[in-house]
Amino acid sequence: MGKIRVATLGDEQSEKEQKRRAEARRQTKESKKVHVEGVGLKGGQRVAAVEGTDIKPEFKKLIAEVEDGEKTEGAEKKQAKKQKKARTRSKRYVEKVSLVEKNKLYPLTEAISLVKQTSLTKFDGTVELHINLNIQSLGDKKDLRGSVTLPHGTGKEVKVVIADDKIIADVAEGKINFDILVAHPSMMPKLAKVARVLGPKGLMPNPKNGTVSPDPEKRVKELSHGQVNYKTEPDQPLIHMIVGKVSFDDKKLAENVDAVLKSIGTSKISRATLAATMGPGVKIVLG
Repeated sequence: MGKIRVATLGDEQSEKEQKRRAEARRQTKESKKVHVEGVGLKGGQRVAAVEGTDIKPEFKKLIAEVEDGEKTEGAEKKQAKKQKKARTRSKRYVEKVSLVEKNKLYPLTEAISLVKQTSLTKFDGTVELHINLNIQSLGDKKDLRGSVTLPHGTGKEVKVVIADDKIIADVAEGKINFDILVAHPSMMPKLAKVARVLGPKGLMPNPKNGTVSPDPEKRVKELSHGQVNYKTEPDQPLIHMIVGKVSFDDKKLAENVDAVLKSIGTSKISRATLAATMGPGVKIVLG
């Protein structure tokens, strides 16, 4: 005996609908085929005959439905890709964040203590200071830049070198073995040859940040002993700075932060926030 196939009414209707849609797609593809005939014609003459343009009337409506459905489905997939999945935080992160009240301003010493408690990294994390400036205090310049000497440095070893012919040759070959490049004004024409390499990396000497100096040796000593430059973000009244490591004792961190705030001027600051690497921000009391 042959196999007996049992089908419900719903299944049969579903299969019929799928067959109709498949046939509609086939008709659509056939209608778009173009066959060019040119055998036996005189030079320069060509006849284009379009095949499959005669579509059955009962399929025309279905073809439109299928094409519209495919377009809608494609748009929905694109939209789904754009929509980011809700970010889920670890239990440990949630516990750390709960230690900080979001809108509370903490005295500097208390803020530093919280930053250390909420540091999420297993390595010695960096402590960052994020500053929002009063736009009115900037005046017409719309930006702010300067330098400050951190009493205890940033905790990161900074390699500062003076530009010379050898350094320029190394940069031209893609060798950059320094963090800060200082130059005498007379070297600037030569440095122009490698400006396209140094510029995007923020390493091109610039009078505005003090890396072009008539006394480069003195400038190297200053930068090597904790002097750092700061400036606002492009078109934004924000300054981001590294002020030490989580392993620094509280007093050293407090003195570094205090040096930055005094250099910028608390009257120009609307809000200041401390945070460890990957840790939550802790807003601090100004003044």
